[in-house]
Amino acid sequence: MKIRHIALSAAALLLAGAAQSVEFKQVDTARSSLAFSSKQMGVPVPGSFKKFTTQIAFDPAKPTAASTTLEIDLASIDAGSKDANDEVVGKQWFNVKAFPTARFVSSGVKALGGNRYEALGKMTIKGQTRDIVAPFTFKQDGANGVFDGGFVLKRMDFNIGEGPWADVSAVANEIEIKFHVVAAPAAAAKK
Repeated sequence: MKIRHIALSAAALLLAGAAQSVEFKQVDTARSSLAFSSKQMGVPVPGSFKKFTTQIAFDPAKPTAASTTLEIDLASIDAGSKDANDEVVGKQWFNVKAFPTARFVSSGVKALGGNRYEALGKMTIKGQTRDIVAPFTFKQDGANGVFDGGFVLKRMDFNIGEGPWADVSAVANEIEIKFHVVAAPAAAAKK
């Protein structure tokens, strides 16, 4: 009788855990954002990308099974002015005619504790692929999952800013990338 009671209790705990397990998949692009900050002559220059798509599969109960893909429309950049936008889509910067998108594909997620995680993966820009580690936090907001994080990208690793723009004393090599992603549970995605 005691063994049966223990087995039933264990089954109930497993089912309760499964009931609380929610996978977030449907990204709300209207409420999500992708921003960056670079430094030009030591002065911070903020910007953003207006068009990007994200496929995400994240279950906070099983973070190591998570996966994500991010594709950025590089021509959608807002670098603060029309002149700046026209410059950075050109051949010496993003060269969007030859390389219209940037892409990140995760290879794993590591749980750090306290709703903190690291996404590990490959970023490809201008035909150059590099490893990226992107720390992020996860919180549940009602039915939605909210992911906030960022990482530092070294632009010269991707040949962003060639010719006279390769001088990192004029435009810093480090670009801070920040993301805010709102995603609905998988069940909501199926409706």
